Order: sequence, then structure tokens, then C-alpha cells
Amino acid sequence: MEELINNLRLGQKELALWEGGKMAISAVPGAGKSHTLAVVAAITINKNKLNNNRQLVIVTYTRSACASIKNKLKKKLEELKLPPIGFTVQTIHGLAVNIINRHPLLSQLHLENSTLVEVTPSHRIIRAIVMEWAKNYPDNYNLLLKSKSQTKNFNGEESEILRRDSVLLTEVLPNFAHNVIRQIKSSGLTKFDLDILQDDPKNSYPLIAMAKGLYKEYQILMQKENFIDYDDLILGALRVLEEDNPRKMWQEEVFAVFEDEAQDSSPLQGKLLEILATDSNNGQVNFVRVGDPNQAINSTFTASDPVYFNLFYRQCQEMGKYASMNQSGRSSKIIIDTANKTLSWVNQQIKQKCGNKSLNDLNLMLPFQEQNIEVVGNEDKQPYGNPPPEGKGVEIYQPEDIYKTVELIGKRIIKLFTTDKAKESTNLAILVRENKQGFFLQKHLEYLELDYNIKVKLINDINNSTDILQQILSILQFIYCPHSPQYLKNALETLQKNNLIQSQDFNALSIYPEKFLYPSPLDKPLSNHSKKAQNICLKLLNSRLELPHYRLISFISFILEYKDSKLATTQKLGDKIHRQITENSSLKTMISTLQEIINSEKFEEVEIDNQDIYTKNGQVTIMTMHKAKGLEWDYVFLPFLQEDVIPGSPKPYVSQGAKFLGDFNLPDVTRMILRSITHHKHFPDNHPPITNISEASKKSHQLKQAEEYRLLYVAMTRAKRLLWMSSAKKAPWRWNFFEDNDNKSQLQIQTPCPIINMLGFTYIK
Repeated sequence: MEELINNLRLGQKELALWEGGKMAISAVPGAGKSHTLAVVAAITINKNKLNNNRQLVIVTYTRSACASIKNKLKKKLEELKLPPIGFTVQTIHGLAVNIINRHPLLSQLHLENSTLVEVTPSHRIIRAIVMEWAKNYPDNYNLLLKSKSQTKNFNGEESEILRRDSVLLTEVLPNFAHNVIRQIKSSGLTKFDLDILQDDPKNSYPLIAMAKGLYKEYQILMQKENFIDYDDLILGALRVLEEDNPRKMWQEEVFAVFEDEAQDSSPLQGKLLEILATDSNNGQVNFVRVGDPNQAINSTFTASDPVYFNLFYRQCQEMGKYASMNQSGRSSKIIIDTANKTLSWVNQQIKQKCGNKSLNDLNLMLPFQEQNIEVVGNEDKQPYGNPPPEGKGVEIYQPEDIYKTVELIGKRIIKLFTTDKAKESTNLAILVRENKQGFFLQKHLEYLELDYNIKVKLINDINNSTDILQQILSILQFIYCPHSPQYLKNALETLQKNNLIQSQDFNALSIYPEKFLYPSPLDKPLSNHSKKAQNICLKLLNSRLELPHYRLISFISFILEYKDSKLATTQKLGDKIHRQITENSSLKTMISTLQEIINSEKFEEVEIDNQDIYTKNGQVTIMTMHKAKGLEWDYVFLPFLQEDVIPGSPKPYVSQGAKFLGDFNLPDVTRMILRSITHHKHFPDNHPPITNISEASKKSHQLKQAEEYRLLYVAMTRAKRLLWMSSAKKAPWRWNFFEDNDNKSQLQIQTPCPIINMLGFTYIK
């Protein structure tokens, strides 16, 4: 044990000396959190003679992180010649399920009879509650439908009403509902809290009333379908722990709780863990939370919120029960210096813009906590500390355009992987902000595998079975009923998601399907992008005439260009459906069977790859910055760093189709209002609620830009030996609208990301 402690770094040792009570640990990227947690857990288990009846509970937020910590902890216990008992490593939802399964009546959830669903804006539940809400709250819906906010000359034309109806029911309201439902449930807002919420009379729309109406419809339909979501698991576990006897029983079984990635926790999750960490005999809370607010990259589109970890950290500071793990052995010093410079510069820019804001307001607006990453030093006893840089360590380019960018990337990769030894011992990632950038890179780097035997692997964010099934269903429904505007729009959106057609106004195209599919000479000519979409749609319709229906799923997967696990999943799906409809085989029964499979939420995709495939040696991995969190590579490339990508446009982006509602994003604004109300509930003195639409829109956009800077910081700190960054002088204005056909006339002059400008004076080549 002494040797384990002596091998720890400063900050890590302070955690190892923990003997009880609350403690907060702020850990920089590469600080060795999982290693330290494993060491401290092993010491705690040994020192306190923990066993299966009295356990240390370690909680993190992904299954892969659970597996990593568990394996490291088992090795440490083996070194101490101890059996692998006295602990459990779980995700927060896995822990909630264990509590619920032992007390189903108290939790009011019966998991064996319920279906757990991951609700997204495109989920049928969300679509159904939007339709139900529009029917039950016609006044509110018509207020949105007939808004004259940005359309002065609108006089109720039928075509415009149909277009708006489509935009509201398929885009705006599903996103609105998804945002507000997650915010309400994860924040622990009760029915009483909701009842007293009132709208600001100055607002254009009754957003709170709309949110409450949609939430009510959601709860009714989920109960009717016997569905539960992930927030229900936390709420169910909390209902169990509200009762004295089960709470005492669980607290006697739990010695302490260690929480990893605490900056991604929600108020409900924090509450659940704190109850479990409380000693039932003396009331002491044995709760260690490890996190890094500077790596909070999910709070603008999920329920997580670093505000609560920051509060916990400040409370622990006041008690002297905190530590900073600020030494990182992951990266070369030049990469660490670059990340630190980025952090300080961004905060300084925000301070200058804020002027005379109070210290509390300023802390809320600053993207980063002031915590520099430090190198580990020569005396470090842990392996692999601060590797030497490759070349200059940080390289920053400003190519003429995105095509020149990918050319430079290819040449640099070839240079890095020129020897077989390099391929066997090093790995490389290209991290992008948007999926479409990944598709572009994969297409233009395919030659690396053909000519140089360097594998290029694209990791797509959208790869779950529900999404695949929904895509297949949308195409089949269109083939079966092409005159339906909704089915046509769903099919077009599916084609666009798979990078087959350019994003365009699908609402306008789908209002009159016949005019789009078979226009007459008198109809307005289609644009080139619309013609491409039309051609693919006609090819799909012809497939019904040319192929037996049981071959359609395979044909659709070919059209959608599925590969690897997606292709295997569709093959599994086709076989399953064919077996089920053998006695009554038709396109109609096939669609009905597929809908039943989707509703059951129990079809699992074929998983070909494991987590190791992301960091495989000799491979070029292309993935989004979000998905890269927690991973590391020898060489990291960050292309396409234009200002409109990071931190984004200076004003909130509103799609052209939704501008009739106003110059703000309705879902984001409402989520910001609900979030500020929750903050006020927890911090009444320091967080006044925001209720005005204009103020909420501005605040929401500031938080988004702050998170974009944190995302870039996370991406930069994935690199060990080389950080390669670039900003093209010419790039698409918005990648979602970009169709890659080597036509450089589509590109526009772009402003570099401010970080590139700031760093460029020192490192630009």
C-alpha cells in the first residue's frame, strides 16, 4: 500500500489519503483519473476490510469507462494479494436498476413488464405527443402556426400554412418537446414546481404553458404504452430511498460512493448518490466526486450541468476537503502549453466583453475554470509521462480550401506512417465537429488504404439499431405510399442523413409529392440538388416493381450505402422479418412487422467492433470531437476550424424554414428558461431566473459558444505527441448544406476560428 501511494502524483496522493466525508477532485485531461480511482479504491477496500456486504460503490457514465476502472481495480487488488470483492463499478442507470429490482413496489416501476426507451426527437413517442398536443391545445398551436413575427406579408396562404404545419409538427415541436421533457425530469421539477411556473407576459408565445402541456401528454402516453425512460430509472430509485427501511438497508451496504466524470451529472443523479453515500448511523456523507468542468461538453444538448459539481467543489473547498489533480503525463509539453494558452485566452476575451459584470455573473459566463495543466516532471514514478513531441509538436496550417486541407493531411499521415514499425506502434485520429466533415475526409483519404496500406476507419455518431430501423421504415413507407407528404419528407431526411443528397427545404418539396416526383412542363423546374433527390426517390419506387418485396430491405441498405455493422444489422433485420411473415408475405405486412419490432424496442444491432478499434495502431480513425472524449492518440488532427464551426456564428442559428417564429431557436430558448428556473431553485440568491425570450436566447447562445470552446479544448488534449490544426481559407458556409462534387464555386471565404488566429503568431507554418 505504501508503494502504491508513493507512486502517485501530487493531487493523486491527497485523494489516496481520504478517510471519509465529502471530497471534491478537479482533474485535468490526462491526469490519470481512472488509474487513481483504482488505486484509491484498492487502498480503501483493504484499509476498511470491505466485502460483499459492505461495499465501495464506484459510479461513472459509460459502460466502457466502467470496464476500464473495474479491470484496473482488479489488478491493484491482485497486487495487494486481495480477492476481487468489496466493490462494485456501475453506470448511474445500472445502479438505479439494481435498487428498483429489489424494491419494485416502492419504485412504482416493474421493469420486467415495462420497456426502457431512449427517447429522441425522432422517436415515435415524441411525434405522437406533438400531434396530441396540437389537437388538445389548438390556441397555442395556432399561435405558432399563424405567427407574423418575421413574415410581414403573410395573409394565410394555403401553401404557406401547409409548409409551416410541416415545419412545426416534424421539426420545431419534436425538438421543443424533447428538450423540455428532459430538462423537467432530470432537474427534479415536481408537479408543484410546474404548477407555479408562469409565462412572461412580454413573450411572443406562452412557452412555459406549452412545455407543461407537452410534458403532460408525454407522461400520459408513456404510461399508456408501459414505457419508461432513463430519467424514470433515477426517479424510481429515489422513490425507494425516500422510505426509511430500504434507505437504511442500502446505506448499511454502501461504505462510500466514488463518482467519476462528475461534471456530467444532473441534479437528480447527484441527489441519488449523496443519499447512498450517507452513513445511516452518524449522518456522515462519504462521497468523493472527481470531475473537470473544463471538459463539460454535453450540457447544451443533454440534462448534465457542471454548475452542480462546481457548487460541490466550492463547499468542499470551504471544508478543506478538496484536491487538484493538475499534472498530466499524456501529452508533450508543447501540446499542454497550447491547451493552457487556449484556456486563458478564451477566458480573457469573455472578461473583456463582460465589462463590469459582478464576480458571480462572470464566473457563470466564463467557459473555463482557471486551472492550468502541469507536466509531471522528471521525478514522476508512473510510466509514459509527457512523451517527446513529433516534429514541432504543434502544427497549424491555413490551406487555400478544404480540398487542399485533406491533401495536406494525407501527406502528413504518409510521412508519419512511412515505416512498418510506426504502423505497429502508433495511432492517429482526425477529429471533426460534424459528421458530414467525417464523410468528406473518408472519401478523400480512401487512397491511403489502397496505395499505402493505411486503414481509414470512420466512426459515425449515428449507429444504433433504433435509428437504422427507423431509416429502413421511412423508405419502405415511402415506397408503399409515395403520395403521402409525411412519408416523402421522412424519406428525403433519411437520404440526407446518409449524405446521399444535400440538405434543402424538404417541407416545400413534400407538400405536393406528385409535383416533385412527376412534374409537368408547367411546374417550376427543380434545382440540381432537388433533381438528384428526385432521381433517388424514383429509383426507390421502381424497386417495388422490379424486385420481390422480401429483397427490398437489402436494396435499401445498398441505396443508403450501409457498411460494416449497419449492413450486418439490416441483413439480420431482413431475415427476422422474412421468417415472421412467411405465411402472409406482402409489402404491407412487412411494414407492419417492422413497426412492431421498432415498438418493442428490443431489436439489437450487430456489433462488429469494440472500443479498442478507436485507438488501433496503424489506423487513421475519423470521428467527432464529442465521441473522442476519454480517448487518446499519438497524433491528433483537427481540420476545418473556421469561426462558423467553432465557436459558431455570432447570432443564434435559426433554420430558414422556422424563421416565421422569430429570430430565435424556440427549443433552446425554452430549455434555457427552464434551466434558469432550476438554478434559481437550488441557488436562490445567486441565480435569478430568466423568463424573457430575448434574454434567454442571448444566454443560450453564449453557453453554446462556451461549450464549443470546451469541446475544442477536449479535442486538443487527446493528442500525445503531435497536434495538427488547420483552418481553410475557403470552406462551406454550413457543412449540412455542402454537396461534395469538387465544385469549388460552392466554397466561401471563411474567417479562421479565433483560437487559430491567436496561436498562429507562434506556431503557424
